[in-house]
Amino acid sequence: MRKVFLGGLVLAVLIGGALWAFVMLFGESTTSRRPALTETAPLKAPSRVSTVFVPVAIANKAIRDAMEPQAPRNLTGKREYPLSELLGKADVDWNINRGPLAIDGRSQLLAITTTISGQVHVTGQVGNQIGQIGDLIGGNIGRAVGNLAGKPFDQTLDINGNVTITAKPVLTPSWRIDPNLAAKVALADRTMDISGFKFNATKEVKPYLDQTVDQEMAKLRAQLRNDPTLEQTARREWAKMCRSISLGAAGPDMPALWLEVKPTRAIAAQPRIDPNWVILTLGMHAETRVVSSETKPSCPFPAKLELAPPTDSGKIAIAVPIDLPFTELSRLLDAQLKGKTFPDKADAPVHVTVHKATLAASGDRLLIALKVRAKEQKSWLGLGADADVFVWGKPTLDSKAQILRFTDLTLDVESESAFGLAGAAARAAIPYVQSTLEEQAVIDLKPMASTARKSIEAAIADFQKQADGMKVEASVTGIRLAAIEFDAKTLRVTAEVEGTAQATLTKLP
Repeated sequence: MRKVFLGGLVLAVLIGGALWAFVMLFGESTTSRRPALTETAPLKAPSRVSTVFVPVAIANKAIRDAMEPQAPRNLTGKREYPLSELLGKADVDWNINRGPLAIDGRSQLLAITTTISGQVHVTGQVGNQIGQIGDLIGGNIGRAVGNLAGKPFDQTLDINGNVTITAKPVLTPSWRIDPNLAAKVALADRTMDISGFKFNATKEVKPYLDQTVDQEMAKLRAQLRNDPTLEQTARREWAKMCRSISLGAAGPDMPALWLEVKPTRAIAAQPRIDPNWVILTLGMHAETRVVSSETKPSCPFPAKLELAPPTDSGKIAIAVPIDLPFTELSRLLDAQLKGKTFPDKADAPVHVTVHKATLAASGDRLLIALKVRAKEQKSWLGLGADADVFVWGKPTLDSKAQILRFTDLTLDVESESAFGLAGAAARAAIPYVQSTLEEQAVIDLKPMASTARKSIEAAIADFQKQADGMKVEASVTGIRLAAIEFDAKTLRVTAEVEGTAQATLTKLP
């Protein structure tokens, strides 16, 4: 009996040892060769075009207030008129004052109106020829007419009316505004009696009054056409935009980054006029790129202003390229997958646990390398194996969720035999590997997007103003992931920070 027991024990030890050796030699650690990587073209310098369009609403009241002290308050003139052969000549002078200016926007025109009132003064002497008329008439009437000869006259007549000036301002490529001014004078019809003869003061004075107003308009037109205010303001803001903006670090243990903004084009829409405002939309295109240190870009101010169709709203779209090295991406992916076991069903024929995950670029795809441990669950042997599994996939941006996903996942052929003698049960776990990667192999880009947004918000805050008569408002409304590209070392995600901007002027210099 003792011999039988000892024999059984020896047999059990032999079987157990054989099984242990079997597992150690064939099931414990099986690796597959990493697939060859296709060369990936180096990334170009990170540069994108950003746009800023800002509608500047200028209050009609501000335009009126600026014109009020500049517009002449008084118009005077003097002319010598041949009244008639009988009355001879007369000196006619006028003195006209204007009232307050009023301004109104109508049909894409600015209408500036004012009332005018004053006096026409006529002085002269009745010609001697009138005596001859009296002799011909004879009698008391003839003597009365003859007595007028050589007598002086001096009469004053009140006149009134209004002046309307229309303006249709147009931007020119030379950073100037052509006001396109036109004026119209309207006078009430007034006549005076001079020695029995009717003198139409309105008819006689109006041509010269029109000429005087036209001369004043010509001066104002030339002054506005040559006014450098728009260019000077644009140059100042252009210089402020030409800068580097701190973005902070894109992730732990990563260097601080800077967003370089380099304005390249200036754009404007023709002014739009409504009843209360003149709206002038100004914009620019800028090259933006992320660099590892603060730069001092050179941004020559454009000699010409590009004209574009009008737009109704202000828009900010600043592109922010964010470079992520694959070492950092591998760290983020490993944090997502390490320790995960799938499938998560207790009665599954096999369980696969991820020990490590890394990423590498290859052509237009990425290679996900997984170190896993597979253990079959059905047999009493509980065979297990360590394996290297390789899965191909393409990185895809989920702009709404602000994450990086992997699509078009396929198992590399080298991974088919990765589990060695763990058998078909272990290989059956491969579909679970793929589905798990589709669901859980994501890289959260929200922290980087949030950092970019905060940095742009801080930069935009520098442009917000609330000075005397001027208010500039700008805000970030969102951020979206716009593009993705990569080379052998770096994956670049371009985020686009979106916002709105507007300015109002209720007082002009």
